[in-house]
Amino acid sequence: MSNASKSEEGSRASSKKDDHDLVQRVQAGDSAAFRALYDKYHRRAFAVAMGVVKNEDDALDAVQNAFVKVHKNIHKFQGSSSFYTWLYRIVMNVSIDHLRRTSRRKTLDFDERALHEESEIAGDGALLPRVTDANPGKAALRRELGSAIQAALAELPEHHRAVIVLREIEGMSYEEMAEALEVPKGTIMSRLFHARKKMQVALAPYLSGEAVSEE
Repeated sequence: MSNASKSEEGSRASSKKDDHDLVQRVQAGDSAAFRALYDKYHRRAFAVAMGVVKNEDDALDAVQNAFVKVHKNIHKFQGSSSFYTWLYRIVMNVSIDHLRRTSRRKTLDFDERALHEESEIAGDGALLPRVTDANPGKAALRRELGSAIQAALAELPEHHRAVIVLREIEGMSYEEMAEALEVPKGTIMSRLFHARKKMQVALAPYLSGEAVSEE
């Protein structure tokens, strides 16, 4: 193992210990410790929420509601997973709930980076192939596609939705995703492959070329 890898592992272990200590202090009623957890993770929580709701105000609301839930339920946290994994799940659930409530009232834009990112899995391709753009209604199509993507994302099983958000929105490496979700790297790669395929099937009408069929 390289010195860099050892240093990274040591840093993660130290962060987990720090989080464990802070959680224990919060459970004992220390408000400063809760503030420390908030300061440490609210930007990452915002990135997760923003990846789902695609609206800054809604993302801020989701993060606020998520941390309220964290504070209310932190006595239930037993440490079987990392604090960030627990927080991430709360943020995702709150964001998806918020999206479902507002999806009929808002047209959401989609980050094109997620559409064109190349996969590290051989033959997997990006999240979606190139969107057909040779038509005068391109802007309207993109808006419609954005809403369709959010709806498709909301329909994914949690374990598939999680890897899409962490990879495509947060830009995590497979190693970071494995750490956050506490599963092997191979499981992450498999979940991401199948999640992307499900998204492609759901969004087949918007894709250029032949529609993707689910095997």
